[in-house]
Amino acid sequence: MDQPTNCRLGHSTNMVGLATDLLGSDAFNEDPREIHLSGVREMNGGLFEMLGRADDLADAGDAFYKYMVAMFGIDPEQHDGAAGRAGGPRRYRASFLRLLKGWGYDSNGPEGAVLKGWVESRFGLFPTFHKERISRFAGQGWISYVEEKMSSRFHNNSIYCQLDILYEFCQWALGRYVAPGERHLTLYRGVNSFDEHQIVARIDRKTVVMHLNNLASFTSDRSVADCFGDVILTVRVPAVKVLFFNTLLATHPLKGEGEFLVIGGDYRVRADYI
Repeated sequence: MDQPTNCRLGHSTNMVGLATDLLGSDAFNEDPREIHLSGVREMNGGLFEMLGRADDLADAGDAFYKYMVAMFGIDPEQHDGAAGRAGGPRRYRASFLRLLKGWGYDSNGPEGAVLKGWVESRFGLFPTFHKERISRFAGQGWISYVEEKMSSRFHNNSIYCQLDILYEFCQWALGRYVAPGERHLTLYRGVNSFDEHQIVARIDRKTVVMHLNNLASFTSDRSVADCFGDVILTVRVPAVKVLFFNTLLATHPLKGEGEFLVIGGDYRVRADYI
């Protein structure tokens, strides 16, 4: 059955305890409330005890990385397949770092599908774009997305659990060091078309309600956004909808562009032509 492309699409259930339709609405994004993924902090109490003893964000990031290495075996040798090149058996273990790297190359690649699948699973929001606009569940865009998000190449080693912990660490870091007491972050995105993010309503000449894909990249640096399109989108993003930001970890594949990974839905957006 065809689905209208300008409406919110999502599951009736999620892991944050709010109705998906509310979570994806511009009303929530204008007036957000605190949310957490059910059970994640409780199941990883040792990590958050370590984080509580950190001196600064760099110290916390180091503790987080060591915890993830211990829990999921994502050390560089296993991650890059060095053991296999040395003649031993190659055991590939998916990691959140590999997903971030793939997203940086192409958000519509297999790694991007796994990340969008995580958002769908945890927040209930369906993607509306993967290689092409997704307007119906029987369409090629949806089929390609489902095939790639479930591929064992990246969907192993408890990858969704890794992303759960990453999200909660990101939220902890925002509240502790980066934006304490702030409910919104002003972020920017450069676009040349509105294929991926559909306009739902027009408020005035420059302000629209836009339905963002369930996961999208933004930057905290407007001059960086200028390099990616003729139209600059300015959005007040709820801090609770940030999965990752570029200073969260000392080393990761998305350095250099002030990048933020933002969970989608309907947002009030200011669109300015360069």
